[in-house]
Amino acid sequence: MSNELYHTRSAILFIFFNRLDTTLKVLEQIKAAKPARLYLTCDGARATRVGEAEKCLETRQAVLDFIDWKCEVKTLFRDDNLGPKNAISSAITWFFEFEQEGIILEHDCLPATSFFYYCDSLLEKYRFDTRISLVSGFNFRSSKKKGDGSYYFSNLTNGWGWATWRRTWDSYDKDLKKYNVNEIRKPLESIFDNPLIVDRWIELFNDTQSGKIDTWDYQLTFSHLFNHSLTIIPNSNLVSNIGFGDLAENTTDAESPFAAVPLEEVTTLVHPTFMFPQKEADEELLFEEFDLRGKLAYLKKHNSYRRRFKRWLKNVFQS
Repeated sequence: MSNELYHTRSAILFIFFNRLDTTLKVLEQIKAAKPARLYLTCDGARATRVGEAEKCLETRQAVLDFIDWKCEVKTLFRDDNLGPKNAISSAITWFFEFEQEGIILEHDCLPATSFFYYCDSLLEKYRFDTRISLVSGFNFRSSKKKGDGSYYFSNLTNGWGWATWRRTWDSYDKDLKKYNVNEIRKPLESIFDNPLIVDRWIELFNDTQSGKIDTWDYQLTFSHLFNHSLTIIPNSNLVSNIGFGDLAENTTDAESPFAAVPLEEVTTLVHPTFMFPQKEADEELLFEEFDLRGKLAYLKKHNSYRRRFKRWLKNVFQS
């Protein structure tokens, strides 16, 4: 594969909002891939944010002006602000009304040149393999190669530059109507060995269902976990989140280990011999994402973690 000449076969959904700086950097990479079909979506400005309406309009026009290659463009530009949960989930639903599969990028997720080749190849390879739910481009610890291929399998999802099929999105449950807190623990314990991780997932799903967290992606994780699906993770990091910092809505810590992870490239895909989740890699990522190392140290110091772990282990063998 020639990275410089590769043009993606997949349609792309590009999600942006009010940040012109990151939006144009990501769009530059999309332009290099020259998709034949490009879907653009932008939520409406928040009435409480002074000057945000002007920023949204400026960014929308800049994106439209930037597209100078032969491309079918569809737009979903909101007049009113729906918030992340409704705006992004409905945009992905809109995308899959037209497409059977495709690539999804947000304004702060900068893809490597070969990200598009990687997504195209794996969308095709696993198109009818329902064990695979999505293809992720992000790997925050790519120095630790997992398995014998160019990518490995994970129990987790990641929405920082990804590709999927309509068949996956069809099972999406935006309001977590199928979630029941009284039934969730044992299934989660069958996936994750660490009780701290199980507790954190329950907390996040509870807060998402109640509306305390306005997001769209934990619902995708819920569907993924309880359909026993796998995500593909590259052994080379192919997406870097460049949005961390003061201008971000949520990812404000510029010193986060997930911020601006250096991009790498993949020129040839070597497929793994075995299809099973790399649980050690998943746990390592979750300990960082959930910031559990400090909590684990505290619990060990007070000896309560050991007692709780014994109770958990006893329940496992009694079940």
